[in-house]
Amino acid sequence: MAIYIIGDLHLSFAKDKPMSIFGMNWENHAEKIKKDWLQKVQKEDTVILAGDFSWAMQLEDSYLDFQFIHHLPGKKILLKGNHDYWWTTLKKMKEYLQKWNFTDIAFLYNNSIKVEDKILVGTRGWNLLESQENEKMMNREIARLTLSIQDGLSKRKEEEMIAIFHYPPISRSSMKNETIYDSPFLEELKKYPIHRCYYGHLHGKSHIDAVESVVENIQFQLISADYLNFHLEKIDK
Repeated sequence: MAIYIIGDLHLSFAKDKPMSIFGMNWENHAEKIKKDWLQKVQKEDTVILAGDFSWAMQLEDSYLDFQFIHHLPGKKILLKGNHDYWWTTLKKMKEYLQKWNFTDIAFLYNNSIKVEDKILVGTRGWNLLESQENEKMMNREIARLTLSIQDGLSKRKEEEMIAIFHYPPISRSSMKNETIYDSPFLEELKKYPIHRCYYGHLHGKSHIDAVESVVENIQFQLISADYLNFHLEKIDK
């Protein structure tokens, strides 16, 4: 059984929302993702969707997008992104999935999820370059990250703990100097036995801001859909 990950599907089957602003490679991107998904994923596998899943504004308007991934093989785990305006309380989202019998979909939200020999933790995160006026939102996301990690630790025996974000928890533009990153998310991650972290959000020219290296003993990797050429990334053992 395998685990795959990809961020930023930006599905919009109910209302056309072109992504060509980020480049012509986004044309028919849902079909590109579907083709690669069908070539790789088996029924017993798991696919993590790291935020910006649907352009729907309300949960009720996201049906076609959920239906799209429901009909694809594997279990799906969704994380909140900055454009997931349809996202509501966990209770309401679980009731929505139950209503439509989308039993292969779960949410990573103030919790942790054990998959094979991995425990997945994480949160949406926040823009590291926002002004001090957004300190409240930053602190809220740090609290959610901590809550998720603590839940993971309560389940953990020897499993590897992997962190998932939507926003980059570190970025080149948030560096104090050539080697030091200014990120409260990094400071929080360092406290725990986490050595791998995946994130999305960056598109097009913003890819240059990505950090894909080991920082403070944590391997960071960008997995936004266009960065992966709309191919699912396998999380190796």
